[in-house]
Amino acid sequence: MYDDSSIGTLATRLRAEVARLRTGDRLPSSRALTEQYKVSPVTVSRALSTLAAEGLIVTRPGNGTFVADRPVRSAAAPDFGWQAVALGDRTVDATGISAMMPVAPEGMIALSGGYLHASLQPARALAAAASRAVHRPSSWERPPVSGIPGLREWFARCVGPDIAPGDVLVASGGQAALSASLRALLAPGAPLLVESPTYPGVLVAARAAGFHPVGVPLDADGVRPDLLAEAFSMTGARVFYCQPTYHNPTGTVLSAQRRAQVLSVARAAGAFVIEDDYARHLAISPGPPPLATLDRDGTVVHLTSLTKVTAPSMRIAAVIARGPVAERIRATQVVDSFFPARPLQETALELVSSPSWPRHLGAVRTALRRRRDTLAAAVARELPGVSATTPSGGLHLWLRFPYGLDEVALAEAATRHGVLVSAGRPSFPAEPPAPYLRLSYSMAASEAELTEGVRRLAQAL
Repeated sequence: MYDDSSIGTLATRLRAEVARLRTGDRLPSSRALTEQYKVSPVTVSRALSTLAAEGLIVTRPGNGTFVADRPVRSAAAPDFGWQAVALGDRTVDATGISAMMPVAPEGMIALSGGYLHASLQPARALAAAASRAVHRPSSWERPPVSGIPGLREWFARCVGPDIAPGDVLVASGGQAALSASLRALLAPGAPLLVESPTYPGVLVAARAAGFHPVGVPLDADGVRPDLLAEAFSMTGARVFYCQPTYHNPTGTVLSAQRRAQVLSVARAAGAFVIEDDYARHLAISPGPPPLATLDRDGTVVHLTSLTKVTAPSMRIAAVIARGPVAERIRATQVVDSFFPARPLQETALELVSSPSWPRHLGAVRTALRRRRDTLAAAVARELPGVSATTPSGGLHLWLRFPYGLDEVALAEAATRHGVLVSAGRPSFPAEPPAPYLRLSYSMAASEAELTEGVRRLAQAL
């Protein structure tokens, strides 16, 4: 595996070198670049491919690599001002999602983000699964709109014995599944009940589609059913989005008693519950069955994904729904994107059907337990007076700071000290009750980096 940051660094250096040359000048050979910059031949090849894609260089087989013609640019800057009128005053703010996908520069420790570090991803197993999948000619045919049968059957088995493969719609990742479900269930301007705090991605998706998120507070046992009932009554909402297992960002698990109460409250309101079960495969300690297994009336729309436990580009998820709502969500996805690419679906099925899959899940569970404990211990040691959760699954610690702290300013100061952290404010649909930070224990390169990252955060504080 070759580090994307090394490729990017070399590409930056080569751009500077190309800028000093004239059109038609020849670049050093790949072997010479390998020796000059002390990188691998693969890194050189990919960096040159990047510059070629940008039109800066051209490769002539048998002759070498040369500086491409530079187009003559107009002295006058283009005028895009007219677009302001054409676009109108509606905006799409992706800040909440972009902040969850930071790219840590060299020397920076990542305690922010929602994926596994590359060392925890099943890269070899994924490559083998992809190779088997793409070499089958049938993998390039159009898949069934709802997904290939084997993958639908696997998702159904994972959720519970009463889930039928016909209830499953394969989607292009958890965010796409969430967005399609929201737009299928809600009309523009409608209220959407969410836990407070919640996953920032749902707030971004809801506002971009013209919905109005309304927060329902959590405590140590999850969302409060009494306040949920009150929120349904006051707003007239017909959808409640929640993460009842390993909640992001708090790590809370909705208690068994409250699971039944939440479904009862939703049924009484004539409302749907969108259950985002994003962390089902990231359990450190076993979690309860999904809400969908308690539902007989089609109240629950269940979302689950393979992305978090595999790799960011494994954009495969599932929506499980019953009744007319299932067809509404399916139609919404067809209008948006037809269907997820079949080669990726086939790769996912190959992966989860292979002997390496249970081994990978066990290795991830062990690694996340160690990392969580290491990060929690560092927080307790370096940040006295800060309360932190100890989640039984997921990827994050949720830190509460004393009143009066500006957590956004702290996150910015932490960056200057060489550590990326996430401010808690984007997780709240309204004003937060206290300052919070979310720390990820999955993105750092090692447990030592987790400890050093907290030390740098303490310096920033």
